[in-house]
Amino acid sequence: MRIWLNAQELADLKLDGFPSSKMGVIKLAEREGWAETRLARRREGRGGGFEYHIDLLPLPQRLQYCAGFVELRGEDLILESSDDLDNDHKAERKRNAKLIVLRAADRFRVQSGMLQAAADHWFIQIYGARKAPVPGWVYHTLKSLSLRSLSRWRAQASEDQNRLAYHPAEARKESGVLDKAENGKLKSYVMAALFQQPHFKANVLKAMAEEKFGKQIEIVNPETGEISKRDMPPLRTFQHTLARWKLEYASALKRHTDPDGWKNTDRAVMVGGASAGIVELNQLWEIDASPVDMLTTEGRWNVYACIDVWSRRAIFLISCTPRADAVGLLVREAIMKWGVPDAIKSDNGSDFKAKSTVRLLEALNIEHLLCPPYSPEKKPHVERVIKTFQHGFVELLPGFVGHNVGERSVIEGRKAFAKRLGLDEYDAFGVDVSPEELQTMANEWAENVYGRNPHGGLKKMTPEAKAATSAARVLTVDPEALDVLLAAVPSNNGIRTVTKEGIRVNNERYVLTDCAEMPGTQVLCRMDPKDLGRIWLFDAEGLTFLGHAICADLAGADPVETISRSRAIQKAFLDEQMVPIKQAMKEIGPRDALRAVLNETRAEVVPFPVKRDEHATPQTRAASDVRKRREPKALSEKEAAIMANLKAPQPLPKPAAQVHTLSDFQTPEGRFKRAMQFEARLNDGIAIPDDDAIWLAGYKAGSEYRAWRIRFDDMQKRRNSVQPAS
Repeated sequence: MRIWLNAQELADLKLDGFPSSKMGVIKLAEREGWAETRLARRREGRGGGFEYHIDLLPLPQRLQYCAGFVELRGEDLILESSDDLDNDHKAERKRNAKLIVLRAADRFRVQSGMLQAAADHWFIQIYGARKAPVPGWVYHTLKSLSLRSLSRWRAQASEDQNRLAYHPAEARKESGVLDKAENGKLKSYVMAALFQQPHFKANVLKAMAEEKFGKQIEIVNPETGEISKRDMPPLRTFQHTLARWKLEYASALKRHTDPDGWKNTDRAVMVGGASAGIVELNQLWEIDASPVDMLTTEGRWNVYACIDVWSRRAIFLISCTPRADAVGLLVREAIMKWGVPDAIKSDNGSDFKAKSTVRLLEALNIEHLLCPPYSPEKKPHVERVIKTFQHGFVELLPGFVGHNVGERSVIEGRKAFAKRLGLDEYDAFGVDVSPEELQTMANEWAENVYGRNPHGGLKKMTPEAKAATSAARVLTVDPEALDVLLAAVPSNNGIRTVTKEGIRVNNERYVLTDCAEMPGTQVLCRMDPKDLGRIWLFDAEGLTFLGHAICADLAGADPVETISRSRAIQKAFLDEQMVPIKQAMKEIGPRDALRAVLNETRAEVVPFPVKRDEHATPQTRAASDVRKRREPKALSEKEAAIMANLKAPQPLPKPAAQVHTLSDFQTPEGRFKRAMQFEARLNDGIAIPDDDAIWLAGYKAGSEYRAWRIRFDDMQKRRNSVQPAS
């Protein structure tokens, strides 16, 4: 760097606020009298004239000229981290700033050709004027320089660069009087009071500390353990120390006093944010509601928002009041546009936990995720999209009432002023947007503005473009089926018991018209939204559609015709139900029940052998003599043969072919005898006519044949058991 320059060379520098022509420089030198000073000298060689020392230049131009020789190269900005600093970012930042300044100062000395002291003198002035080409964070870290600082830093860097990381404030940390007072108890006491009442000032906390520990406090020397007494530091020291303690416990203090703010700024979150793990379209939706920050022609309404976490698409629904019906309509709108999601996340609001909402999501097999109470950070996407809706859309509309207390206080002032002028609040705010118009404009804004603007969470992609990149399968639902699922149900979760009068809903009687559910059956009722006189009936689980029920008064139908139709359907159902039962009744005889019970009670049990002895008394012996005297005499051989012949079963005589008259079959005995004749023929291998065979088969299936057969068999048994008289 040259420090002696002539008029032409000074003009060629093109310095700010300095003549840029040779004649201009000469006139400035004559006007300022540069030639009469010791900083001007005669130019040697051809042409003559003067050369001027750069110290004659005004300070801004002088620094601008010198700054042109301060240079930093790429390798000068390469800084290595050190494990010796124990992740102390403040110390490491200060060390790096000092290294960059030293490298810039050394390069300036080489470029300028000056000695060390002179180069440092000029560099300090250049740095102080913020003209050195160092990063901005270096100026923020090192506010000023001095010759002693540069000299000390060079000495420290030559030994160990990490020595430049010395931080005086950190070195003094925990070494103050208040830090060590009462073995740390004073600090704990003051911070406890501050956590309970964050608005306490330093003077209040100092007074509390003096009340607790006295005007003098004990200080323990950490090296020797010696205890000494010292006066309580003045208020100024207390204020400085308290400010340092607040920085030390800033995160904990914020967590205690502002939990929501701490969750948003300090709480550790998963890598990738709240959308981590969401990898496809319609995997997770978030829904929430909030009052709209504007007045409509019908008052202040609410907005329900639904956002697909993966694509960030959003849908908004304007509702008069928070209610479960609005949640159902929001879900219906989103399903019709986007398809069915895997899961929906919401808070614990009564409209989101309502039975109708739970029933709808269960019917669609959508998992419902509920956030813990007071945890808006669990659904940050919908919270953010509602804020964007309020700030990016609502505040553009007439009737905007502000987002917070400060804005609303100003608006309240406008309202009060409007009343003094005789205007109502609608005139004061220029309210002219109806809820229907607000819904239309919200739909257009969500689709054309929000949906087509780059989103930071999508790496500058738009929600519309992000959704278009999805290859996931989209599940759809029949709109009419969705409308049925959204239909209102009466009290008691829609469950009603059918009676002979029908179904009672909302103090009205509904008669079953196209289903024949019997009294005592429980059914699920859904109200037809297009006809108050009609309800849809399902089984109690809602899995089977049964039919309709009609209230004649509300539907405008003829009550007599309605009940007649219901009775006809009921009769047809019962008749059809009884067909197989009546057929089975014909197969049950009058003694089948008794026979079944008797057969069931006969158990094949082998009795355990029992030793039996005769029990005899004089009376029993006398009674036995009666039986002995009545016993018949022994039969002779001839008599025994005749008796055996009588006891042997005698075959029925073969019936001769005979002609039966009609009167023979009009009595039960005649019909049974005819059946026995046919059976005897069949047993002897004699065929009978087909008509007689058909009659015999039908007659044997009836109860009359079975009764006469039992009677006939009993007579045969008695005949065979007859014994000869004595």
